[in-house]
Amino acid sequence: MTSPANVVLVFLDPAFPDGRLADASRPQLLVTDQGATRGDGIFETMLAAGGTVRKIQAHLDRLAGSAVALDLAIPSEAEWRRAVTTAVSAHRAGHPAASAAEDELVVKLVVTRGPEGASAPTSWVQVSPVGAAGRRQRETGIDVILLDRGYDSDAAERAPWLLLGAKTLSYAVNMAALRYAHKQGADDVIFTSTDGRVLEGPTSTVLMAHVGTSDDGTTVKRLITPQLDSGILPGTSQGALFAAAKAAGWELGYGPLEPQDLLDADAVWLISSVRMLAPVNRIDGKEIGTPSVQKELTAELNELFAGIQ
Repeated sequence: MTSPANVVLVFLDPAFPDGRLADASRPQLLVTDQGATRGDGIFETMLAAGGTVRKIQAHLDRLAGSAVALDLAIPSEAEWRRAVTTAVSAHRAGHPAASAAEDELVVKLVVTRGPEGASAPTSWVQVSPVGAAGRRQRETGIDVILLDRGYDSDAAERAPWLLLGAKTLSYAVNMAALRYAHKQGADDVIFTSTDGRVLEGPTSTVLMAHVGTSDDGTTVKRLITPQLDSGILPGTSQGALFAAAKAAGWELGYGPLEPQDLLDADAVWLISSVRMLAPVNRIDGKEIGTPSVQKELTAELNELFAGIQ
């Protein structure tokens, strides 16, 4: 569990070009801040390994896209990069990792609309250690359940004010879905639309794979993810892994996917920036693929993912 003692906060402040370090054990937000009162804001979560933040440009690009969707003014990329460097350096100096394998940090960028009546947003970087649960799920895999998200797959296009493709602070529904899954004995959730399409996890992107043989006997590996126009968040990890897999000879595909497609797959994963690839062992209690094939494919994709910066 993350405690204030091992969290570093750096606020983006015009008076501090490299960011303003703040005490995480002391109150820092006004009670009128609209991030707290309304969930009106955006965020990104990244992984720093060995002091290097992975896929930072992709996350900054997605943060900017979310800001546009919310009509929210945010600091420049240069300001974010300086604040991230300050925060990661401060955490590593104050909390050295026990080993190179454990030198992983969660780096979160947060922007709120600020206090009621304010003319500028509240923006900060938060750095903390990667939790043990996420590390464990990379190795052991997860059990998931399918849950209806309550929207059809055209809702994002029909009702852009729902902000389905933005990464907002309004995560109460996502957290409620995870709590419900835990009560059912599962680890995570895959959302489906009311018209039966596979969407995403509360904090992750869905991937699935098929392995086949071509006419000349060559092994063909195909990596598939749901369509982005179904109202899901574009996954930075999925995008980076797809690029690496394509270069390695994998075929790529984008839905539409239905739950049966997942059940028929040779392997399924939930992928995110911090947990990375979490193999899905069971969906609604049904075994997915063949354990040996899943293990082999997971190892191959993990190797590709490890090379992504």
